[in-house]
Amino acid sequence: MSGSKSLLTISCCDNNGQPTGEGQFQAMINPASLNHQLGISYNTDNSSNLPVGKSAVESKLSQYQQEKLSFELVLDGTGVVPVAGQQLIDVSKQVKQLKNVVYHYVGEKHEPSIVKLQWGQSFSFIGRLTSMTLDYTLFKPGGDPLRAKIKLNFGSYMSNKQEALKADRQSPDLTHQVLVKAGDTLPNLCYRIYRDSSYYLAVAEFNQLDSVSVLTPGRQLYFPPLR
Repeated sequence: MSGSKSLLTISCCDNNGQPTGEGQFQAMINPASLNHQLGISYNTDNSSNLPVGKSAVESKLSQYQQEKLSFELVLDGTGVVPVAGQQLIDVSKQVKQLKNVVYHYVGEKHEPSIVKLQWGQSFSFIGRLTSMTLDYTLFKPGGDPLRAKIKLNFGSYMSNKQEALKADRQSPDLTHQVLVKAGDTLPNLCYRIYRDSSYYLAVAEFNQLDSVSVLTPGRQLYFPPLR
């Protein structure tokens, strides 16, 4: 097990979570906490034609709500926080780098970038920025910021195809997301999700994989509901 420190990284990506090379931001200091919110909406049957004596109200699944992620980053330009192998970057430039990745409007797409937040091998989140609050807490005598706290809120992103599959009420299972680890194979992952490895070609097509024999560790794969 490696003892090296893993820093939270935010990267521009496509709707399958693959990096586009359009920008990346790495935290100087990892967040002290992450708030990951999930929710489910239900329709309540308030019919007046309930059987006599039935007081309970039946709730039925309406939809899975958009997942939300929030956390706070600290940016420091005093030199107090060591940055291994990197030059000290002033806070204004760090803020600009972060905005370029999560906030700025992408003209040809007519929307902000989809980003992938990755922290180590166990945490991954694909979404878009919903709000960003900057709190400058320390300044140089001339007014340039030396330290800032930034509150970030993201909403999860799925393509229309993925949303449709997740909302399929006829399916016995909702879409699974799996982060590929070293040694994983598509048939083995299909067996883990479906208890049937024969679905690997359909899963490969759904994820637009170039190869079914080699999986890249760190890639996010989607396993749609069975039809």
